[in-house]
Amino acid sequence: MDVLRQLKAFYMPERKYLIASIFFLMVATALGLIYPNLLRYLIDDVIAPQKFELVPWLALIVVVVISLKALNQFLHGFFGGRLGNRVAFRLRNALYDKLQTLSFQYYDKAKTGDLMSRLTADLEAIRNFIGFGFAQILNMVLMIVFGGAMMLYLNWQLTLITLVPIPILAILALRFEKLIHPAFREMRQAMSNLTTAVQENITGVRTVKSFAREKHEVTKFSVRSEAYQTNQIGAAKIWAKYFPVMELVANFSAVILLIAGGIMVINGSLLLGEFVAFFSLIWYIIGPMWGLGFHINNYTQFKASGERVLGLLNEHVHVKNVKDAVELDSSNVRGHVRFENVTFNYPDKSAALTAIDIDAPAGSVIGFLGGTGSGKSTIIQLLMRAYNVKNGRIMLDGMDIKNVDVESLRRQIAPVFQETFLFSASIRDNIAYGIRDVTQEQIEHAAKLSKAHDFIMELPLGYDTIVGERGMGLSGGQKQRIAIARALIKNPRILILDDATSAVDMETEHEIQAGFKELMAGRTTFIIAHRISSLRHADEIIVLDKGHIVQRGKHADLIAQKGPYRDTYKIQYADYVSDDENDYAVIDIHDRRRSNAK
Repeated sequence: MDVLRQLKAFYMPERKYLIASIFFLMVATALGLIYPNLLRYLIDDVIAPQKFELVPWLALIVVVVISLKALNQFLHGFFGGRLGNRVAFRLRNALYDKLQTLSFQYYDKAKTGDLMSRLTADLEAIRNFIGFGFAQILNMVLMIVFGGAMMLYLNWQLTLITLVPIPILAILALRFEKLIHPAFREMRQAMSNLTTAVQENITGVRTVKSFAREKHEVTKFSVRSEAYQTNQIGAAKIWAKYFPVMELVANFSAVILLIAGGIMVINGSLLLGEFVAFFSLIWYIIGPMWGLGFHINNYTQFKASGERVLGLLNEHVHVKNVKDAVELDSSNVRGHVRFENVTFNYPDKSAALTAIDIDAPAGSVIGFLGGTGSGKSTIIQLLMRAYNVKNGRIMLDGMDIKNVDVESLRRQIAPVFQETFLFSASIRDNIAYGIRDVTQEQIEHAAKLSKAHDFIMELPLGYDTIVGERGMGLSGGQKQRIAIARALIKNPRILILDDATSAVDMETEHEIQAGFKELMAGRTTFIIAHRISSLRHADEIIVLDKGHIVQRGKHADLIAQKGPYRDTYKIQYADYVSDDENDYAVIDIHDRRRSNAK
């Protein structure tokens, strides 16, 4: 019952529907007890004494009872449905809200298919049980209690004899629950793995087809599908083993009743009408007990799904606001950033950054250069509080960002990532995503700065063009320019360019950088790039290797000294530098162009 207890916050606000559903179910159950009494009265008080004039009245009573029972069953279903849907609505919103608050550390390992399974199949199992399954279990208890009480009233000796198999049935039901719950838990996980395989295949379909790996993907899917099938068959075997036995034990009560009750009628210690009523009442107990396995089946599905949903809802949020976190006011933020002896490592991995010290005064431009895994992007993610630093601190205008409201901090930052993501919406909506109440003039101005306006106007619907899922339909460079416009329109205090021009040609890169200069004025900018042409004008260039700073300085200083920066420069501009180490002539590419022009 721990799952029900933890979900209490979601169904208790709708307790009026829960109470109404249970009330009308109880009334319907109680009305059902009138039938056996009508049968007893019909046989013993009408047919036996031949008072046939009462038959029409009995028929009328039956019609009224049936109508009232049907009405109460309808109201039970109506309020139960309302309850289930409202609980599902609350849970769905809570899950989505949780997904928005979870930190990057969770998503580093999370699988999209698994999350989708929790938001759909698991949520549906909870909705069905809360709306109907819980009431049905309560109804089962009510039927046994009400039916047993009336049977005891009619003949307590026969009642005790008839109910002898019931304890055996209860033991079988408990054993069934212990076996079926782990089976359902494994089945839910197998379904999650299956959904993940489908999601990954659809997302990476271009890669699959480019490498002609369709058969491999079919095989991989078949393996997971077979695992799910195996779990289904395992659960079915448990049902096949226990359900017939439970039904057989339940029907022993009817056999005992026929034998013992028949003897009592023959001996005259039990009236025929009472015997018929008793036989009708026994199904009020046998029916629910026989269906106990079905209810346990529903409950175990709910329990397995509830555990998975609660697992997500109870997931630890690694990055969250401290008590009395400071709300930043954009008008007062200058953008002075300092990294003071910052060390960080990802979970279960060696240090990604070690003793990093960076001072970026307001309005300065800081460039980062280094190989894959050197820690460039990690520095940016720590600044955005995607993760918490392990040692040291990051300061913004003299304030530790740990003490700053996370949302207000990120409002001061506009990132352009190397991996561009666009929503399935119009180009206008994608550019305006970061701010509210934006004008078309502002959107077009940002698009012009990112050199996206011209190609957008060439599209059939211009800014109203739907870019498609994940930006499909646009080239990599076009998507990247839209992402740059999305950052520029935000008018941030801190601008982050994470290899933001990697997907555009050199000429377009030069034009975009000219647009950046207008926005970068007075704003702190961090540039991650593999092209030195993107970093050459930075106030300070920091060269990283395996999480350590190995070089730092301005462009002219770094190419004048031996090290990885000059090596990179030499590789990129091999046609313009001398190979003679004794006379290393570092020639600026733009100076060479000017010389050629002369």
